[in-house]
Amino acid sequence: MEIIYHNRILNYKCRTMEPDSATAFYIPFYAGLAVGKYLFKYRWKDRDRYCEMILKWLQEQPHWNSSGGWDHFITMGRITWDFRRTKDEDWGSKCIYLPGMRNITRLLIERNPWDYFDVAVAYPTGFHPRSDSDVLEWQDFVRNHNRKTLFCFAGAPRDTIKNDFRSLLLRQCMNVSGLCRAVDCAGTRCSNGTSLVLEAFLDSEFCLQPRGDSFTRRSIFDCMVAGSIPVFFWHRTAYLQYQWFLPSDPKSYSVFIHRNEVKNGTSIKSVLESYSKEEVKKIREKVIEYIPKLVYAKPKEGLESIKDAFDVAIEGALKRIKEQKQFGHKWK
Repeated sequence: MEIIYHNRILNYKCRTMEPDSATAFYIPFYAGLAVGKYLFKYRWKDRDRYCEMILKWLQEQPHWNSSGGWDHFITMGRITWDFRRTKDEDWGSKCIYLPGMRNITRLLIERNPWDYFDVAVAYPTGFHPRSDSDVLEWQDFVRNHNRKTLFCFAGAPRDTIKNDFRSLLLRQCMNVSGLCRAVDCAGTRCSNGTSLVLEAFLDSEFCLQPRGDSFTRRSIFDCMVAGSIPVFFWHRTAYLQYQWFLPSDPKSYSVFIHRNEVKNGTSIKSVLESYSKEEVKKIREKVIEYIPKLVYAKPKEGLESIKDAFDVAIEGALKRIKEQKQFGHKWK
């Protein structure tokens, strides 16, 4: 994600080389890559080192000092919790808590819903369209694809977790032979974008989307790009995350079944079968409509006329920074 954004910004139509005329300043620092290699078997000082270096450099720049960082933004290609260490012995880095980071808008794949400066952006998927026609052809393909199963689930049970919810979903899936397709993602089977996952999403009307190792998971975007309707069990998996990228009405593009209802015996099959063919078609059309906002184009200049996930994210960041500037609002 960090590399995608950097390459696109270098060729962005609104980029200026005159800092005095800039609405916002992009910080070309790969925070996720900087901490990723040090997450295991390294000291906390190693995990913080590069973030401390970039912030020290930033605070020496005149345009950062004039605003305290409120008109700066950065991409951090991991979940926000990887940058919120409060104790030296805990997981991750403390990058977000370091002096200088407080007022910077942060584009992440999962945000803290209670931190204004965290913005959740779309996970990169395996689909990087080269042109408008690529997008339109793909939308037609998923719209007309013959879906043979009612729902699917791609994931792996967490055997070490008591009352693991994923295991419960897998059992429900396997108990409705012919109506649900399961893809076992144990180990690293699904980490390389295996075609088995895409085939499952393409063949299914609905796709089950429990929380991942954190509240979100990349599978949400793989599912929707395939034209399958996501079924959520936590509000924080999508509804409180990707407001810039998804419709404002959750019911227009997804199904929500509270996890406690499933734990208490609610049949996922029965809930999904209660939707008529016309209702499913209407919801799917909304999913397909939003596909351009969920993918990152391959060309460094973006697509011809269609706005992709990068455009949505950058325009959103510029809009909020510009509004703060217009109203004289600076965060302390």
